[in-house]
Amino acid sequence: MALRTLNDLDFKNKRVLVRVDYNVPIKEGKVSDATRIEASLPTLKKLLSEGSSLILMSHLGRPKGAEDKYRLSPVAKKLSELIGRDVRYEAASGPTAKEQQSFVAVAPKGSITLLENTRFDSREEENDPEFSRALASYADVYVNDAFGAAHRAHASTEGVTHYLPSAAGYLLEKEISTLSKLIKNPESPFKVIIGGAKVSDKIGVIENLLDVADEILIGGAMAYTFFKAQGGKVGKSLVEDDKLDLANDLLKRAKAKNTKILLPSDSMCAQEIAEGVETKVFPSDDIPEGWMGLDIGPDAIKTYQNSLKDAKTILWNGPMGVFEVVPFNTGTNEVAKTVAHLDGFTVVGGGDSVAAINKSGLADKIDHISTGGGASLELLEGKTLPGVAALER
Repeated sequence: MALRTLNDLDFKNKRVLVRVDYNVPIKEGKVSDATRIEASLPTLKKLLSEGSSLILMSHLGRPKGAEDKYRLSPVAKKLSELIGRDVRYEAASGPTAKEQQSFVAVAPKGSITLLENTRFDSREEENDPEFSRALASYADVYVNDAFGAAHRAHASTEGVTHYLPSAAGYLLEKEISTLSKLIKNPESPFKVIIGGAKVSDKIGVIENLLDVADEILIGGAMAYTFFKAQGGKVGKSLVEDDKLDLANDLLKRAKAKNTKILLPSDSMCAQEIAEGVETKVFPSDDIPEGWMGLDIGPDAIKTYQNSLKDAKTILWNGPMGVFEVVPFNTGTNEVAKTVAHLDGFTVVGGGDSVAAINKSGLADKIDHISTGGGASLELLEGKTLPGVAALER
């Protein structure tokens, strides 16, 4: 099934309801990372160039009812700065509340209106038809450009498509085509770097990529579940004891499919997670009692860098260690630098790896940075995303 895109619908002088992903970090009343807002601009500019009037909707955080700290006023301000024109916003008890409906009704032609947080109304997550219909009543056409929310069957992502002609925005279209290519026909050698704390979070991705990846490089605490499964000593490193059989099974299946799984040969260890603590490097399968692995070690970094050199396609999802705490950010930073300077086609997904790439100042050297955490993972696992399925023609 093909995705309906902006080329498939007429937006000339129409009122367009656009689902964006403005679930961004807010610090002291200001947007502290505008990556997701910036990513929506090409779609918004295209629609405005057609003479459309835009009604934007997004969630922010996990509010319980209409909580002031989750209002979208800082987002409206930031979007206005980035797009260079006024963005209409008025605080309301919900996106379809009476006062919100009155505010939308007087929106001038060609204007941009940002609705109140969709999650202020509990019917959003219930995908309630009445709420979906109320949102749809604001417009003539619907565009979903919120890849980060496309894995949820909510009223603003799936429900409204039952009441309006619907299409994918540029961002959503690019995410789907790029990530689908990784699963279906990546250029070989295809190297996958998977990090993070738990095997259980990434199990679906590893399983699905065993068929297409040439090598899977494992980092983060999930590595210790693999080491313990093979009888290694991991001290007090984080381990999922209920996933030991699964880890062994994955290693066996990888061998049968001729996919190499690389585990970090050594680890940077400490007795607690804090800045300035004593650190030691131990073999990852021989960490003494009382010590825990908190980053991949210097030997593992070199091995991973060498392994990645010949890659034609690279996917990186998840940090190599507790990268928020110095000095356990070394592995993640070195991988970020290596990936950024590779000649192959590079894709980075997952909040922590994206944060690491942004922090390293190398984001412009990556071919595709995915804006969706859970949505990226589910797509890479081969799952159908409800918000995407709703846009297929």
